[in-house]
Amino acid sequence: MQGRKQSVSRIAVITGLNRKEVKRLRDQPLIEKSRLDERYNRAARVISGWLEDPAFQDAKGDPDCLPLEGDRSFSALVKRFSGDMPPRAVADELMRVGAMELTPHEEYRLTARGYVPGRGVAEELQVLGTDTRDLIETIDHNLSGAPDGARFQRKVMYDNVPVKHVAGFRKLGARLGQNLLEQLNSWLSERDRDSNPKVEGHGRARIGIGIYAIEEIHEPEGKDKSG
Repeated sequence: MQGRKQSVSRIAVITGLNRKEVKRLRDQPLIEKSRLDERYNRAARVISGWLEDPAFQDAKGDPDCLPLEGDRSFSALVKRFSGDMPPRAVADELMRVGAMELTPHEEYRLTARGYVPGRGVAEELQVLGTDTRDLIETIDHNLSGAPDGARFQRKVMYDNVPVKHVAGFRKLGARLGQNLLEQLNSWLSERDRDSNPKVEGHGRARIGIGIYAIEEIHEPEGKDKSG
């Protein structure tokens, strides 16, 4: 029924998650109250600013190498896109996850086009776990809301593809997905008050689009009977 909140059981059936996990995810505190999510957003904004702001790019329009201090520096980048975060703390985090490196000339070089928390650390995995909550909230909204207010939720998948094409699709998906996310990021950063304090308007909304890969090997290469 439209307008009625979906039950835990209903969401479990739709998503394939068990009822206990659905309830745990729905009981999580709001995302905007999470300090981990705030740190994630700030690190991501620094990388986005480095990619998009001409003030921190070289003559070719690529992210330039930046010294720690100065008018055109990593500290200036952090101040512009991450507010009051200590530049060295941001530098340590980006270097820890492999998104940035220190050159022999003591300058910082960007080595990734996005911020992905390090693996194997519970705190970072908790940040990535918010993706699951976001997906469930979107499913819940689309099941219970009016059709004309549905959120975008699509996927493309085929289930009888030779294993030799897995790696190629992985690279294609990563490249096209990253390009799309960077275009959306550019649009959002121009309208986000943290990135652009001059933005006009009232209220506050958290909006975005998430992309994830689907990959499941049913029969290893050389084991199938199709030929």
